[in-house]
Amino acid sequence: MSEQNSSQKLLEVKDLHVSFFTPAGEVKAVGGISYDLNYGEVMGVVGESGSGKSVEAYSIIGLLQSPGKVIGGSITFEGQDVLSFSKAEMTAFRGNKVAMIFQNPMTCLNPVYTIGNQLVEALRAHDKNISSKDAEKRAMEMMEMVGINNVEKRMKQYPHEFSGGMRQRVMIAMGLICHPQLLIADEPTTALDVTIQAQILELMKDLQKKTKMGIIFITHNLGVVADICDKVSVMYAGKMVEQGPVDDIFYAPAHPYTEGLLRSMPRVDAESYERLIPIEGTPVDMLNPPEGCPFAPRCEKCMKICLKKMPPYVEVGENHRSACWLRVQERINKEEA
Repeated sequence: MSEQNSSQKLLEVKDLHVSFFTPAGEVKAVGGISYDLNYGEVMGVVGESGSGKSVEAYSIIGLLQSPGKVIGGSITFEGQDVLSFSKAEMTAFRGNKVAMIFQNPMTCLNPVYTIGNQLVEALRAHDKNISSKDAEKRAMEMMEMVGINNVEKRMKQYPHEFSGGMRQRVMIAMGLICHPQLLIADEPTTALDVTIQAQILELMKDLQKKTKMGIIFITHNLGVVADICDKVSVMYAGKMVEQGPVDDIFYAPAHPYTEGLLRSMPRVDAESYERLIPIEGTPVDMLNPPEGCPFAPRCEKCMKICLKKMPPYVEVGENHRSACWLRVQERINKEEA
């Protein structure tokens, strides 16, 4: 573990722009997002499919598929400029410093190799000096750590002999086997049923406390966010429309899109006659995004300026900011009063 300088952030992303250059034109998948993550902090990135959540994460870990390209901004990890890494530096960075858990473990595990073989392989790829005996021991320890029993037998089994929840645990073990300081979890509980989902979240919370790593948790499920995150970034059409501590986002949302997301979420205390309120309209066509706020065409509080100009970020509380013209208006009214 490198020395944790309290003034230094683990990760800083500044004004990141990512585009995909397709035959139909340029798709601005991520349009200028900024955030930072401290050591030991868990940040949720929330938004609907196609909002750029995963693209932003792949940019950090250097896994952007062609024709995707980072065209602007910076990504700094422990003071190092990630975007300037050579291929070899990127390979060393990935696994040792930052690891990723993907949505569907079945597509990430090789069906013809045993689980033990794949865990050992992941470790030896980054630690060339470790003996196969030590690597095997470490792999078993990791499997026990993520709650898999009877590890000696499990090491010799193949992915199809594991249930979905068990496979996801293996993926978490694989991600953590090199003790990274940052874990990016891309919707790791989507393919699992609710009880298993709760177990995996509990496991991630425990591991996070033990290892003090930072986590970026990508999801479209706000319930998951409430359970595990310290702060939340809400993304819509490649832009961060709101960022803030988890309690502020839930109890004092400052962007109409966040309010819409919260209204469309089932609540335990809702009366039986209360219906979920969906967000009207359809997501933005990323080939022809609107000039102003991307959410304006679907927003019930839309004003003329919303369609013409992207709003600036307004601080609405401590570490809580929102990109919405309504908040700008409120700020002006306050200052005039």
